Amino acid sequence: MRTFRVLGLRRARKPLAVLTVAGLAAIGLAGCSSSSGTSGGSGGGSKVAIVAYSVPKPAYDALQAAFTGTAQGKGASFSASYGASGDQSRAVLNGQAADYVAFSIQPDMTKLVPDLVDKSWNAGPTKGLVSDSVVVLAVRKGNPKAIKGWDDIIKPGVKIVTPDPGSSGSAKWNLLAAFAHGYINGGADAGGEAYLKKLAANIVSKPESGSKATQTFLSGTGDVLISYENEAIGAKQKGQPLDYVIPDDSFLIENPAAVTKAAGQSAKDFLAFVESAAGQKIFAAKGYRPVLAGVAAGQVAGANDPADPFPTPKTLTKINDLGGWSAVNSKYFDKSNGIITKILNGSG
Repeated sequence: MRTFRVLGLRRARKPLAVLTVAGLAAIGLAGCSSSSGTSGGSGGGSKVAIVAYSVPKPAYDALQAAFTGTAQGKGASFSASYGASGDQSRAVLNGQAADYVAFSIQPDMTKLVPDLVDKSWNAGPTKGLVSDSVVVLAVRKGNPKAIKGWDDIIKPGVKIVTPDPGSSGSAKWNLLAAFAHGYINGGADAGGEAYLKKLAANIVSKPESGSKATQTFLSGTGDVLISYENEAIGAKQKGQPLDYVIPDDSFLIENPAAVTKAAGQSAKDFLAFVESAAGQKIFAAKGYRPVLAGVAAGQVAGANDPADPFPTPKTLTKINDLGGWSAVNSKYFDKSNGIITKILNGSG
């Protein structure tokens, strides 16, 4: 038996669980739709073309506005394309112009390395990550189904909305968190598979992206939405009628960003601003957990407790605890033989 420590978020306020499991292998989750016009990459000018996954659009809108008020950002302008993470990565790979790319999961970034993004993209202090979050369960206002955790959403009659892992990075994080719950509490892969089969039987909708999943849920579909914490907070900030529950065991979501090889100085300066304390405070205000130690989130509207917006789950799993994305994608999300893929396909 070897000891497997589930790592905690930065700024943890209470100790996290230490799990002992035999031979833990890997547990494993990854648009070209556009919400605003996109022009060609800047290639050295002050125009910055952003291509990103859909969920952080409100944060990037705020970051762009703040950046143009700095000395480095003076005169910079932006175009932006937002969509499902996997679709966006493939679009850039197939020729969509981009200076700054931001995805839900690391594999969508590494597809662009080394031809479009330099191999050193994750060598900096934040390891190429610009935001953190955790997987939560969004519920109807007042939580009429009394959802408290993972075991409640597999009960008969509970209807689940979660994105499609074929296009959405959010979906992969969600399903990893669900699988990890079964793995931790039910006995390795067999426990993870048993839990996920029950969960899959309750899924009633799999939209193409995290933001579309939220829209689907808010339109009246389902009883629970498996989502990012920041997406739930963002919905509440907009006055949308939902609440959210942070399960006792959850999964740390880590979102990467980089500049492309075609990017000019304005894009590089924008990335530096995003990674700075000032940029991280903007992310925090939009419901993301800062990637920089020591950045105080302050009051976050929409959080369950605005004064303490980012409590640490009792047990928090990280992708690196599970062997990293390469192992996870192969074992759990391979299109033909992935454990999670086969469970979802089998559920119809």
